[in-house]
Amino acid sequence: MPTEPLIFMKPASSLSEAGKPIHRPCGYERVDHEGELAIVIGKQAINIDLAHADDYILGYTCANDITVRELQKKGPWLRAKGMDSFMPIGPRIVTDLDPSDVAVTVRVNGETRQDGRTSQFIFSIPEILAYITRDITLEEHDLVLTGTPAGVGNLAPGDSVEVEISGIGVLCNPVLARP
Repeated sequence: MPTEPLIFMKPASSLSEAGKPIHRPCGYERVDHEGELAIVIGKQAINIDLAHADDYILGYTCANDITVRELQKKGPWLRAKGMDSFMPIGPRIVTDLDPSDVAVTVRVNGETRQDGRTSQFIFSIPEILAYITRDITLEEHDLVLTGTPAGVGNLAPGDSVEVEISGIGVLCNPVLARP
């Protein structure tokens, strides 16, 4: 078990919305889905404490942290996780969600591959936000992903991947070969 959250950044160009294709690059064995709850930051957050973390949250949405495993193993992670279309989010932001115990399910072509609950997080949302903002300022509308359940797996061109989070909805994206 990690003793502190693992953090990394994705460029804005990796963002994509519900229904838009994930462009899978050729030449890699594993390009994995990772369904996650995303925290949408509501105002600038600097060195926040656990008790006040909720004051900085605008809401929550679904996210899919697409990752090329071979590149992730080589490090650094920016290229492995930051390619264009590698962070679909949506379908909406929910401002009144209690994130303490919601289901996170990922299906590929209708088959369930990931099925977990936010109550199984290693670190709580306040712990994650406090840890990040000790050294990094979060700005309004920044996104913080919270981790993924077991079962991440490879995506192929022609697949359809769904990330469903109870209380938010379903983020669905087709997978296409990168042109």
